[in-house]
Amino acid sequence: MSLLEVKNLKMYYPVHGGVMKKQVGEVKAVDGVSLEIKKGETLGLVGESGCGKSTLGKSLVRLLKPTSGEILFQGQDLAQMSQKELRPLRRDLQMVFQDPAESLNPKMTVNELLMEPLIIHGLCAPEEREKRVKKLLNQVGLPSSAYGKYAFEFSGGQRQRIGIARALAVEPQLMVLDEPVSALDVSVQAQVLNLLMELQEEMGLSYLFIAHDLSVVKHISDRVAVMYLGKIVEEAPAQALYKDPLHAYTKALIDSIPQPVPGRKVKRKLVEGDVPTPLDPPAGSAFGFRIGHERYEETVGQDLTPVSVGQDRRVAPDPCCVENLDALIKG
Repeated sequence: MSLLEVKNLKMYYPVHGGVMKKQVGEVKAVDGVSLEIKKGETLGLVGESGCGKSTLGKSLVRLLKPTSGEILFQGQDLAQMSQKELRPLRRDLQMVFQDPAESLNPKMTVNELLMEPLIIHGLCAPEEREKRVKKLLNQVGLPSSAYGKYAFEFSGGQRQRIGIARALAVEPQLMVLDEPVSALDVSVQAQVLNLLMELQEEMGLSYLFIAHDLSVVKHISDRVAVMYLGKIVEEAPAQALYKDPLHAYTKALIDSIPQPVPGRKVKRKLVEGDVPTPLDPPAGSAFGFRIGHERYEETVGQDLTPVSVGQDRRVAPDPCCVENLDALIKG
């Protein structure tokens, strides 16, 4: 059963120029994205920097108001709600940001950081708040001695645990994790990922896990969606995607994963061309345009919305990027 369903979501930023500062264009950061997240599952979202992943995540929790489209959470369209209407749902949708140092107020103690959401949402009686905060610290693997300290007194991994604890304080159903381990050392990354999986199993959480590191996404995700220049180009169960990628861009991403075998020389095929700008995206296949594919002209004006090619698997019907497309669609 779907907890969150996104339909044709768009997030455009106006660009102004000239003496009169008139709108001269728009940046298509998210351009017609559709996806769903089921209860208790992790959907990984991958793609290069600047492809629109973080913008999509912020739109889903309504830190940004989308230009158009639907965000159906438990049957309610968040995209059309006012801030007042959204407030009762805020506790169900939480976000963990990439840099905990910037998302945690340095003037507040850990106690104050974790109590704040409890007070705002009226979740605990005053006499129960301290007990609740210490339980949260224990859940994320921090000692109770952290209670009265400030966030800057902790390491990067510990600060991220505080950020996770703050998101958990309101007992959410869905957490958007925006590059939650990319700023951490590799050993600490593993600890935080294992913590997230343990919490998911314990609390029945659903995650949208945003990252550019495909090896990390493979470790934690049930399904993976691949994003390129504001659009989803492929979506599949994690194991199927890594074993048999269909889209040329997905193949390029997987080929870029470092192989941890000392002494082995791996010949990699580098992706040619430059990433098109979301200010003026190609009229056809964005990746086909980038690599100068001979069939690019066929895709101009074509609907490249991902189509089903098997159980729980979708891919953009792009002749520039998908081999044996007709056979895949026919099943």
